[in-house]
Amino acid sequence: MPRKPSHSAEPLFTAPQSLKPLAERMRPRTLGEMVGQRRLLAEDAPLRRAIEAGHVHSMILWGPPGCGKTTLALLLAHYADAQFVAISAVLCGLPEVREVLAAAQQRHAQGRRTVLFVDEVHRFNKAQQDAFLPHIERGSILFVGATTENPSFELNSALLSRCRVHVMEALASDEIAQALRQALEDGERGLGGRGVAIHEEQLRLIAQAADGDVRRALTLLEIAAELVGEGGAITDATLAQVLADRSRRFDKGGEQFYDQISALHKSVRSSNPDAALYWFARMLDGGCDPAYLARRITRMAVEDIGLADPRALPMAIDAWEAFDRMGSPEGDLALAQVVIYLASTAKSNAAYRAYGAAQSDVREHGSAEVPMHLRNAPTKLMKSLGYAQGYRYDHDVEGGVALEQTGFPDALGERVYYQPVERGMEIKLKEKLDALRVAREQARRERCQASGNRRGTADRP
Repeated sequence: MPRKPSHSAEPLFTAPQSLKPLAERMRPRTLGEMVGQRRLLAEDAPLRRAIEAGHVHSMILWGPPGCGKTTLALLLAHYADAQFVAISAVLCGLPEVREVLAAAQQRHAQGRRTVLFVDEVHRFNKAQQDAFLPHIERGSILFVGATTENPSFELNSALLSRCRVHVMEALASDEIAQALRQALEDGERGLGGRGVAIHEEQLRLIAQAADGDVRRALTLLEIAAELVGEGGAITDATLAQVLADRSRRFDKGGEQFYDQISALHKSVRSSNPDAALYWFARMLDGGCDPAYLARRITRMAVEDIGLADPRALPMAIDAWEAFDRMGSPEGDLALAQVVIYLASTAKSNAAYRAYGAAQSDVREHGSAEVPMHLRNAPTKLMKSLGYAQGYRYDHDVEGGVALEQTGFPDALGERVYYQPVERGMEIKLKEKLDALRVAREQARRERCQASGNRRGTADRP
């Protein structure tokens, strides 16, 4: 028996409604019914004007769950008087894709357009994505791909070049509350005929718990309404039961993950302990591995605090070790404590920049020879060849530093990589190194002058 295709080609907004969840029943039927996405769909926005005129184009809709990607695709087909076909990259493969495309091509030959909605398009591999390209170019489909992942990383460049990327945003709490009110008032599709009573503050709590996902909010409202029954009042106790153990949006390996660790790192760097602690708590709340956070926090201690406060690195290591010994939740506090300290203390990336500059010289100059006076001379032969000749033991020199002695290969000459900042403990390091560098330069000039004088005397007749 042939496998049934994993796609839907139902006409837009068809019955039956009774078996559909509230979120599906309340799906907007016009652009005017949509909440949120004002940047894209305001009355004077170019995209809205194009949709209402039926002049739609192939596009990628990038946004978090429940922000209206599927609804917008349905409305594109509605306003363009086109056949709406939906497939999921999770459920179908290349054979199903080819079948859908063949049907769309046949409709195109008959003068009928097809809006092909591909949910989770980022889950298709390159070959599957490439299958859409000729059909997009011929115009046999209006391609609408939905993704929660960054298209720059997840979609191939050929597909991106043929589609416009529209960024959709998570809905604000007040926008979600507006959608909840619409569901409570709508007697045809919503809960308007059931006499469910709910306070405005309770609506606000549901909207906040949805975390930007209007579909989730409507589901929570529907569950609460079912618990109290027709004509019932949603109490605080009922709502607490419905909202228990809710989770926030977080993707352990995706865009949100990297955005949040970036926010944590930059908050530490900008000496904002409150913001740093917020992002740290957000990541733990979302399920981020605390061991990963411990590693990143240690990197912050090295990269952004550095020698301005040498205590930062051992504190980060100690917090990491404390977490390893205690685990969560006790060990989380050790990490939180060091986050606060790193954000509050003096900052310097001088060591980080110095190391990068030294690496750059190594790459550029290759295997420059070690100067003879710096070489090791463990054997008689090596000594006879001049190894270690001219080296001055710094501890035997007045002041403890042989100022005229270079530490660089002759091909490089002297370099200055490390430039301490005037913050924290680097203030003292800067004072010392500035004085040493001036003294070294003076000693080198005197040595060169003396060498020139000797050569001049030897050249006289």
